Amino acid sequence: GGGGGGGGGGGGGGGVEEHRRVYVGNLAWGVTAADLEPVMRSAGKTVSVRVLTEHTGRSKGCAIVEFASVNGAYKAIATLRDVEVCGRPIFLREDREA
Repeated sequence: GGGGGGGGGGGGGGGVEEHRRVYVGNLAWGVTAADLEPVMRSAGKTVSVRVLTEHTGRSKGCAIVEFASVNGAYKAIATLRDVEVCGRPIFLREDREA
């Protein structure tokens, strides 16, 4: 008797950008991408972590994190809300700027 083959993973389609990007707000001014990345990695593999800054270089107190998968992004939003980074609870939601 032959075993059934496993289904292949779906390829990324065109069109709609999957929600792999997460907006992180309420950051302390001193928080850097290096502070944030290990926290985000607890939810899933990150592709990029970018703290947004004014043209003066001062932090805007928010960041955009791109995860390798949609699951990572959703898990971050579900599990990392109100986690403290540098003494302040962070706020997360889907990034809809794309």
